Amino acid sequence: MGKIITISACVLVLAATSFAAGGKTVWNFDKDRLGTAPPGFVRSSGGWKVAADPTAPTLPNVLAQRAKSTDRTLNLVQVAGTSYRNLDLSVKLRPIEGKNWQGGGLTWRGVDGENYYALLVNPLDNSIRLYKVVSNWPTELGTAQLTQVGGWHTLRVVMTDDRMECYYDGRKYLDRRNSTYGKAGTIGLWTRGDAETYFDDLTVQTF
Repeated sequence: MGKIITISACVLVLAATSFAAGGKTVWNFDKDRLGTAPPGFVRSSGGWKVAADPTAPTLPNVLAQRAKSTDRTLNLVQVAGTSYRNLDLSVKLRPIEGKNWQGGGLTWRGVDGENYYALLVNPLDNSIRLYKVVSNWPTELGTAQLTQVGGWHTLRVVMTDDRMECYYDGRKYLDRRNSTYGKAGTIGLWTRGDAETYFDDLTVQTF
């Protein structure tokens, strides 16, 4: 079903295909129009469009970021009107292309399009990295090595107060504390530079 979200006091937007179950909200893009940005998703940069993918974890559609941006560009899309503080946030992603960067990940506690927390996996160096992004510039808070990054995988973060626990395919790789962003904020997805990536089943649960 469509989810109604508030952008401002006087504007309502029908969000991308989502459903709530068991206290979770899931965006799977399967009933959204191909070749367009999902309704209710606000793009700060990058080329975010719904695409068909026969390998999608939830058929038939994914959200694709296919822009070949410069190395310093953070390709960001956020879910308008969302406001979460303590949360369990996850997404399935599949790296497609990228010479200097690949992969991508999650953003949360977004103040705006330039200030938020972010988690990223990169197949080029088999890494998972946690960042705080301040004034559109990422500062690394932690990194770990992965053994397998290609194909579809699940990236997840659980944030409780100032603690961030970061998971990849169910295994915890990072556990860090940071208090830069202490208030509730928006959630979203991102890639960096020329990384082209497919995303599916963006899922959030609060507690």
